[in-house]
Amino acid sequence: MTDTPSLPEGYEISTDPERIDAGRVHHWLSGDAYWAIGRPREKQDRAIEGSLNFGVYEALTGEQVAYARVVTDRATFAWLCDVYVDPSVRGKGLGTALVGAVREHLRPYGLRRILLATHDAHGVYEKLGFAALERPDQWMALAFDR
Repeated sequence: MTDTPSLPEGYEISTDPERIDAGRVHHWLSGDAYWAIGRPREKQDRAIEGSLNFGVYEALTGEQVAYARVVTDRATFAWLCDVYVDPSVRGKGLGTALVGAVREHLRPYGLRRILLATHDAHGVYEKLGFAALERPDQWMALAFDR
């Protein structure tokens, strides 16, 4: 397993749900994230409420600059989703550090696996130990109309 990347100086990660800027997260995801374009605010708020949330914040101002959430039973399984880094701070390693922090936060639960879906960030996740499914033919999904 790869080492956990360190967060660049001047930033901090928190799982405190009170620190999540839900309006900003909704703006990012519903307006810029291909997997969540048009997601209604009420639905995003429910997703935040039912998840383990991670935020990256500028240490001096407290402004949120990145987000990720995990849906988990904290025993056997987790789904990492809605990973987003504000375009103004991309390229600093915040996304890699955020996902590494998520991985380490979940490690003590003894989960069998953490899954995620990505269209374009395979390299980021591979650096942290994620790999394509060995047997994708064993997985199925039930999709409801949006």
